[in-house]
Amino acid sequence: MRIPYVSDPPPTSTGEEADILARVQARRGPRGLIPLDRALLHSFPVADGWNSFLGAIRTRTSLPADIRELIICRVAAINGAWFEWEHHAPLLTEAGLSEEALGVVQDAQADIPKKVDEKVLSQAQGVVLKYTDAMTRTVSVPDGVFQALREEFNEREVVEITATAAAYNCVSRFLVALDVGEKNRQ
Repeated sequence: MRIPYVSDPPPTSTGEEADILARVQARRGPRGLIPLDRALLHSFPVADGWNSFLGAIRTRTSLPADIRELIICRVAAINGAWFEWEHHAPLLTEAGLSEEALGVVQDAQADIPKKVDEKVLSQAQGVVLKYTDAMTRTVSVPDGVFQALREEFNEREVVEITATAAAYNCVSRFLVALDVGEKNRQ
């Protein structure tokens, strides 16, 4: 990492910091703090907001696990956030994606419509990949891509898909810029 990680656990100097640390530790459970937490905890307020927001994205949306993890892994692949990829690709496989489909997600140049036609990906998964690609690569989503998403998902799901792609673009940029997990140093 480009700055030192905080100690595990980091020292706290106020009750508020102790409460924030406890919330982060509770979310992580028995596996303990990960390198991302030990980077974020340089700023307790940022770590607290991050923990709350990403906790909601990961555990409180209505999205099926394959769709959520598909978005996260695609963002990681496009942005070269290999720490993120290594943590989420196993979750995507656990959610039922085949090894061949996982390879498509990792290949930022894959022909998504062809892979849907070949039944490597479902129609919904293909639509989500195209939407995630647009959000990640150009921010602006073409009308046709958005319309395809609307045909597959309800309004709540559209918001949750959009929030997941946006959130994990934030995560990937943080991870790559600071080289969290030592996966991105050039």
